[in-house]
Amino acid sequence: GAIVEVQASGVPAGWGAPVYGKLDGELAGAMMSINAVKGVEIGAGFAAAAFSGEQNADEMRAGNGAPRFLSNNNGGVAGGISTGQDVIVRIAIKPTSSILNEVKSVTRDGEEVDVRTKGRHDPCVGIRAVPVAEAMMACVLADAKLRHRGQTGR
Repeated sequence: GAIVEVQASGVPAGWGAPVYGKLDGELAGAMMSINAVKGVEIGAGFAAAAFSGEQNADEMRAGNGAPRFLSNNNGGVAGGISTGQDVIVRIAIKPTSSILNEVKSVTRDGEEVDVRTKGRHDPCVGIRAVPVAEAMMACVLADAKLRHRGQTGR
């Protein structure tokens, strides 16, 4: 298996929606549609479950014309809307099922059989998943940009 991290920089604040069309929901759905993906984290992800509210809060300070965040635990998305920070997504990819050892299975008729995979197969799908995950993030962000422009004219 593998864990692949994808980051997008330069995403402006304001893309997404607070309920339907949440940016993090769209990203998670797109990533889960990639073959062999079994989990998605955005920002601190599952580690945030062990944080206190104070530890997880992405505090802001005044910056040069825009807020400056002190952390990015939310992975660039808060309340379904981009914050202007880097958008960070990690995906968990299961190990390939085409292993060389025999495995138990059943036929359509319910008979138990031993199955052995033959031929050349990728030992790790994660390597091939990197450009796919990058493309999925790019598609979701392009869609979010077009929606934002259609709704706001900007």
